[in-house]
Amino acid sequence: MKTTILIAEDQQHIRRLIEYKLTNSGYEVVAVEDGSQALATAKTLKPALILLDVMMPLMTGFEVLAALKQDAVTKQIPVLLVTAQSKEDEVLKGLEMGAEDYITKPFSPNELAARVHKALMRSTR
Repeated sequence: MKTTILIAEDQQHIRRLIEYKLTNSGYEVVAVEDGSQALATAKTLKPALILLDVMMPLMTGFEVLAALKQDAVTKQIPVLLVTAQSKEDEVLKGLEMGAEDYITKPFSPNELAARVHKALMRSTR
């Protein structure tokens, strides 16, 4: 049984790149394009890990992260924020809110896959 990862990214080309890389790395990938879909899908799917863009329509990644961490069903799911927002205060905000890691765009697909793998390894300990 493959490990399921939820991707929430509004930019189609980035979403497809992440989906392609993680699928080829052996993961089952479900991709959505806005924060509202991300939250609803996370609650029903209960993925092993979530990749969240910060700047998305309907709900920001920060809003989704806050809602995930307040819900007993989803609060233990590791979340990696993937965003062009690289200011230190944004990174610290994401980490303080409970994100497992913060990946800035542009990113290397290989590095992203490695960070996903490490986050999954930490969450299964």
